[in-house]
Amino acid sequence: MTASAQEATTTIAAVATPPGHGAVGIIRVSGSRAKAVVQTRFASTRPNFTVFRPYRLHHGHFLGVDGRILDEVLAAYMPGPGSFTGEDVVEIHCHGSPAVLRDVLESILAQGVLPAGPGEFSQRAFLNGRMDLAQAEAVAEIIAATSPAASLLAQTKLSGALSAWLQNLRSSLEALRAQLCLAVDFPEEDLECLAPEDFQRDVARIQDQIRVVLENVHRNRIWNDGALCVLSGAVNAGKSSLLNLLLGRERAIVSATPGTTRDYLEERLYLQGLEVRLVDTAGVRQDVDEVEQAGLSQARRLQNTSDLILLVVDNSTPGGGSAVAFQPTFHSESPSAAQPGSSPIRPSEEDETILESFPTSKTLVVANKADLPRPNLEPVASLAELGYPVVHISAKTGQGLDTLLDAMRSMLTSKAPAPRPDTLTPNLRQSLALERADQELALLRTDIQAGLPYDLLGVRLELASSILSEITGEITSSDVLDSIFSKFCIGK
Repeated sequence: MTASAQEATTTIAAVATPPGHGAVGIIRVSGSRAKAVVQTRFASTRPNFTVFRPYRLHHGHFLGVDGRILDEVLAAYMPGPGSFTGEDVVEIHCHGSPAVLRDVLESILAQGVLPAGPGEFSQRAFLNGRMDLAQAEAVAEIIAATSPAASLLAQTKLSGALSAWLQNLRSSLEALRAQLCLAVDFPEEDLECLAPEDFQRDVARIQDQIRVVLENVHRNRIWNDGALCVLSGAVNAGKSSLLNLLLGRERAIVSATPGTTRDYLEERLYLQGLEVRLVDTAGVRQDVDEVEQAGLSQARRLQNTSDLILLVVDNSTPGGGSAVAFQPTFHSESPSAAQPGSSPIRPSEEDETILESFPTSKTLVVANKADLPRPNLEPVASLAELGYPVVHISAKTGQGLDTLLDAMRSMLTSKAPAPRPDTLTPNLRQSLALERADQELALLRTDIQAGLPYDLLGVRLELASSILSEITGEITSSDVLDSIFSKFCIGK
């Protein structure tokens, strides 16, 4: 889809609600012919109806090309420029049947209306000055939000807060450029318009502002994208049973046969407003075949990128058992230390190497099978002494589930507390632009220190300001715009 002015004058239509069955489905029509096109197919239930009135719901029936009634609907007319797109817009509220929505849309398209492409309504809103590019992207982010916090962060950008902050940064850069221009335009006056140390200080302050906002991207990542939680441990420790317990349904196959889970399973869990991607990985053991080894390699990759690891330990075998994945054997100075009830045993050097893949900062030991009468406390005690937090549960009966959920959320949010609604959190495209601007300012400071002429320093300032303008769309190529809006859903 291109963004030419000629195409922007055409009238477009699309279903604006998600695919599938629902109580209500909405078709959106935008363009100069929107009102006339819909009125042609609309039969009001009011005897004196003549024309759509702005910002009112009109009750009636929508007709097909052959004049038959397709559905009982409500229609709302919003004239431009006070609509979402800045053009005349009509929304038709139908029953949420895919068949009904398809028939109504086809009736509209039969009048020469074009089907809208992905994000075309939002792109028209941008082209018509209803919002800048950062705000348009916030629309898509609200739709894709996986948590209340993510929705609030996107709402902040939609309100224009990020755009206003960027404008302030650009104003600061332009003020510095103005001071440089004094020396460049009036060299015969020998003006010292800005001392190098003052110039350095002012540029550093702008960089500090950029870096604070960039830090928000990492800090609020789990609230925007969700947290990754990996279930790891030895075979038959109860990982799949734990996954089923956390989800409240039978998702994974549970069997006493070792190696039941070879590939990984991924599902979503919501912890008091935080979305968590739960991944059940292959159980670790020695002497595995090629397929199971591939599953273990996947598990290690997931552990490395995870936000939380649930290290599931079988806490039921008397007198010893696997304490961690890979089934290491914990050694002690004396034989008596290996018996139940003795002091915690220390891991061998091999075990310590294995434990390096489970950082204490993001590993929660889940001592499973707490419902059995003869628990083996030695491995868990050893892990606790090494600094691992431990929760005792029974994946079979649900004992300790609430404690586990609280511990999971506490560990996930300890380094990333829920953000304030007014926190500025750029998306990936915006973050990359801010990083480029920061790098340009860093080079500027190097040039200042090297004593480069003011006219060359001004070029750095101009480039940094232009990069910031890309975020709001003031300086953005049509190819970039097409790429951005193509990722939107159709109807938005």
